[in-house]
Parts: sequence; structure tokens; C-alpha cells
Amino acid sequence: MIGIMKYLSCCYRDWCISRQLWWGHRIPAYQVSFRNGHPKNQKADSHTMWVSGRCYQEALEKAAAQLNVNEEHLELTQDDDVLDTWFSSALFPFAVHGWPSQTDDLDRFYPSTLLETGHDIIFFWVARMVMMGQKLTGRLPFKEVYLHSMVRDAHGRKMSKSLGNVIDPVDVIQGASLEDLHARLEGNLLDPAEKERSRRGQAADYPRGIPECGTDALRFTLCTYKAQGEDVNLDVNTVQTYRFFCNKIWNAALFTLNALPDNFEPSPIREMLADCSIMDQWILSRLSDTTATINNGFHGYDFPIITGAIHKFWVQNLCDVYLESIKLSLRADDHRAVVSRNVLHTCVYAGLRLISPFMPYLSEEIFQRLPRRPEREEPSICVAPYPTTEEFPMFDGSLEERVALSLDIVNRIRSIQKEFGIPKLSGHIVCNNDDLRGVLSQLCPTMATLSRCRKLQMTNQEPDHCLATTVASDCALFVEMKDIDVPRVLERLQAKLAKTSTGLNKIEAQRSMDSYEDKVPQNIREKHDQQIEVLQADSARLSAAVAMLKTAR
Repeated sequence: MIGIMKYLSCCYRDWCISRQLWWGHRIPAYQVSFRNGHPKNQKADSHTMWVSGRCYQEALEKAAAQLNVNEEHLELTQDDDVLDTWFSSALFPFAVHGWPSQTDDLDRFYPSTLLETGHDIIFFWVARMVMMGQKLTGRLPFKEVYLHSMVRDAHGRKMSKSLGNVIDPVDVIQGASLEDLHARLEGNLLDPAEKERSRRGQAADYPRGIPECGTDALRFTLCTYKAQGEDVNLDVNTVQTYRFFCNKIWNAALFTLNALPDNFEPSPIREMLADCSIMDQWILSRLSDTTATINNGFHGYDFPIITGAIHKFWVQNLCDVYLESIKLSLRADDHRAVVSRNVLHTCVYAGLRLISPFMPYLSEEIFQRLPRRPEREEPSICVAPYPTTEEFPMFDGSLEERVALSLDIVNRIRSIQKEFGIPKLSGHIVCNNDDLRGVLSQLCPTMATLSRCRKLQMTNQEPDHCLATTVASDCALFVEMKDIDVPRVLERLQAKLAKTSTGLNKIEAQRSMDSYEDKVPQNIREKHDQQIEVLQADSARLSAAVAMLKTAR
């Protein structure tokens, strides 16, 4: 507020609104001169006379009235300069709709709802649009202003040609080799020392060039960063990660299309809810919850929440769990397979509409290939209705908790197989909760499929010669010891734990130095924090595995 008041207090100075540019609104000012043959007029000859007008005729009438002569004796020449860019931009909200004429577009589209811009031009542009809108139309040009973050390089530095760290969006979209990046420096007006510094900077940041990531991945990446008020440290490697996410969506859609029979016509999913399996119900519940999260995020302009929910649904829920759990059932030719195909189609169809604002090209390409019900033959995903919880009201929190427990069992089995070097283990689940036991019994085949274990079954009593791990207060997992070479695995885990502890102690020693906060750059400190977080998680996991083996012995 102090900055705003200080700015407004300095607005008493005149504003030079003319610029010598090739584009813009030409200044509506005209220099007046007499045509040949007209007697001299002292008022016109004594100084250069200018008039303004909305058009040539209006200016001509003004000049004739001031000089008290007929219009045919005067000749007007319009100023070659254009209005200051910010002056023209201030007219943008209503000028694009035909103002000053009262057009249908002006009545329909003005004022608008939201302006999206950067905080660095609030006074250059936003304030002037507000003032011009109030003055010339009597209405505010928009109701809300969303301020996006400023984009910096991966190290948090301001992009500069002299540093060679400018990221051209076209290079991220189409890709560029290191040689191409170096070649473009030759066209810049930099001195030799700055060019050499730029080459070194490019070689350090992009030793293999910039990979081709595409428009959708770049747009999605920018929306994943934290919202207003914080700078974005754009890392091309992060953009490439979301390019791989695009590939995952494409592969999931391709799997879906291959799983659907010829002439497939999807049925309304509500008609099939009674026949859905637990995993069918679970993925529909996840779709409902994801839809609610995304719509709430849009209302609050919380794009990181939205993109996080989209990524979690497509990767962790749909691809990693649901698709893997139904692969065997889709091969059958029974009613269960029919239901699963419809559920899968529903999730992909809704998932494409959810990502459409962020990935319009990818979602449109898949959308045009996906079968749709006759009553929903939208020509483009751009005009398809956005998913709502009214369309998908299937959220079931209790079911999700139980499936989450089964997925926890799956993760524990995978972790044991990885840490102990067991390709496929045999496991038993003991559960003292009758309701939970019923759900886990139905999910045993699914858990075995997801964990890729040899055998997994429910038992009423704790089996002998097994490695035990507690899943919940009333549920435990037992792994058969016959699959584990305990001495060899224990030795390997203890060696990994010692190496992890050494790395953790080394970083902790650096952080404990008195000059750490002052001398170590911010990006290095953040990297150390991330490394400590990973090492602490690894240490906890390895310690738990070692303790488990020692207890079993």
C-alpha cells in the first residue's frame, strides 16, 4: 500500500504519450496548413497550428472554425508518431471490441472477468487500464487480477543474454542442440568476453542441448510451480519429466483403445455401478475426488493443486494401479470385462477433459480417437463440458481407506523384494477385523498382481518361519523365510546403511559450520536439504529392514 501511495503521489508530472515506433495507435493530431492560392493568415503563419480529432473530418472542422475560413482552403497532415505503448495498451479491454462504437461485442464481452499478468507492470498497464476504463466507459475493465510468477533459470538467476541463461520457449518446445544455442549468440550484440561467458553458461546448463518437450509439457510445467508472489526457477529437466508424463497419458489411451472392442459404444456408468468390482468402485471414487479437488483449485486459482491432482490421478491411480489390476480381467469375455471396459473408458474420457486446459493438443488428439456415446458427440474437447462432481458423485472415503491399506501391503511386499533381493516371495495376511478381512480377501489376487509376488493369501493364524511386518493395528503381513538368504541380505543391508549414514553425517557437518548460512549459496543449501531428506528416508527404511531380519533370526 505504501508503494501504491508513493506512486500515485508522483503522478502530477506530464506524461509524454508519443513514440517513434513502427506500430501502435497513430496519434490523432493534425498539423494545419493552407492550400496554394489562399491569402496569408497571420494566425496560421505566426506559429505551427495543431488540432486533434477522432478522424480527419472532425479535425478539419475544428481547424476551419478556429481560423474562420472555409474547409476547402485547409490541408491537414497527421502526426507520424504513435501513442505510447502503455497508452494504447490501456485502451485494450474495450478498444478490441470496437469502441468507441457501441458494438454487440462491446456489450457482450466488456467488462471481462479476469486479467492475468505479471506484478512488474501493475502500474504501467493494470492501473492505466482501470483509469481508462472508468474514464471512457464508466466501468471497470475486469473484476479480478491474477499475477503470475516471474520466470528465472534453474539456479534462480534472472535471465540475461550476457549470462547465456535465457530460455527461449521455442527451444524447449522444439528442442535445440548445444551448437544451435552457441550459433545464436553470434547474432547478438555482445562483446567477445560476454559471448564467451554465455557459451560457458550454456555448456554448463545444457551440455546435451535442450530436449524437445512440446507445448503441452511446457504449459503444464509452468502451472505446477508455486503461485503468486514467488519466482519460478524453470528447470528444463522438469519440463522433460512432464513430457514423459504426456507419453504415459498417450500410452494409457492407446492401451484403452486396444482394450475396447470394435464398434464399442460406452454405456452410462451409473447403470453399471451395481456390477462394479472393488477396484472399479475405487477408481471411480478417485475420479470423483480428483474432480472435486480440481474444480476447487480453479475457483481459487491454485494451479499447483490442480496439476498435482491431475498427475496423481493419471499416474498413481489410473496407470500404476487400476490398469495393472484389470489387465487379466480385460482378456476375458464376460460381464465383468464389459464393466471394466466401461469404467476404463469413463476414466480416460473424463481424464482427458480434466487435462484439456493444460494439454489441449494431446487431449484433442486422443479425444478424436475415443468412442463416445451418441448423445455426447462433441466436435472438439474444447467445447466438451468440464467434469463436475454432479457427473461423478461416486466418492467413497471408507472404500478408499481400505484399498489404501491393500496398496500399503503391495508397497511393503515390493520393498521387501527389492531390499532383500527376492524376485518373488510368498506372503500371508492375518487380519482380526472381519469387515477388513472380507475386503482384503477379495483384493488378494489384485495385490498379488500389483506386487508381482509368487503367492499371497489370507490366513487366520500367524504362520511359522515367517518375517512379520505390521500393516495396521489389526492387520499384519508375513513373508516366508525360505525365500530369503538372511546372512547375505543382512550383510548387504548393513553395508548400505553404513554408506547412507556416512553421507548424511558429511552433509550435516557442512550445515553445522558457523559460516554456512552466509557463504553457501541458496541453491546449494536447498540441494543439501533435499539430499538430507532422501538420505534420512533411506536410513529409516534400511534400519527397519535390518531390524526385521535380526528379529526373525
